Parts: sequence; C-alpha cells; structure tokens
Amino acid sequence: MKNAYPPHINPDDQVIMFDGVCKLCNGWSRFIIRFDTHKKFKLCAVQSDKGQAILKWFGYPTDFYETMLLIQGNRALEKSDSFLAIAEQLPFPWSVMRIFKILPKGFRDWFYDCIALNRYKIFGKYQVCILATPDHEARFLR
Repeated sequence: MKNAYPPHINPDDQVIMFDGVCKLCNGWSRFIIRFDTHKKFKLCAVQSDKGQAILKWFGYPTDFYETMLLIQGNRALEKSDSFLAIAEQLPFPWSVMRIFKILPKGFRDWFYDCIALNRYKIFGKYQVCILATPDHEARFLR
C-alpha cells in the first residue's frame, strides 16, 4: 500500500526538486534562497537519495530529469505550473510573474521545454551534484 505522502515530505512542505548538476538549476536554487525571505520552500536535488525516493513515489524517471518539480504535500507540479506556483509565492516584484498564467498551458510548457531540454547546452553542467553550503544547509530537505 502506498503511503499518503512521499518519503521525507510532510503535509505542509513545499519542496523544489531540481537537477543538482545543472548550472541553471543551481542558479535557480540560489535565487530561491536569496528571495524566499519567508522560507516557504525547501530544496532537494533529484540526484540525492531523498530526491530519488520522491521521484519514485510519484512515478517519475530517476535517471533523466526534464522538469523542475514543486512538491506540495502529496501532489507534484511540473514545468511552467511549478515555476509559476513558486514565483507567485515570492515577494514583489517576482510575484508579478503570475500574470503568465493567462497564457495557454501548452504554450507555457512549450517555452519551458525549450529552455529545460537545452539547459546543459545553454548554461552548462557540473560534473557532480553541487552540495549545499553550510550557511544554506537548513534550506535543503533533511
């Protein structure tokens, strides 16, 4: 029988799952740490043991990462939905990005995919998953 919540996730958690070797994704994580002043979000690299367990629980691939996920309790938002759900919870001016929800989801996801599926070519890739620095460690899923 499947548990009601993914492993390592509490009902009120909001966890941003990101590709730990992607330079763009790591930049996004640093952006979240800087601008999520109310600490609404936790971060988790998909390559970590916890990340892999969460991906398996939702039925996502554990060896190919084509989208950032926002885990909210027992649901996962992906692609442009995850990006916009995160942005609208950040302080002004970032929360204004919610305006893009008026665009059709198919168009938003197409644009998201154009960046996400080419992120290594455009932004580069680390050879190993970057670990949290000691001053940011509390922002990552434990």
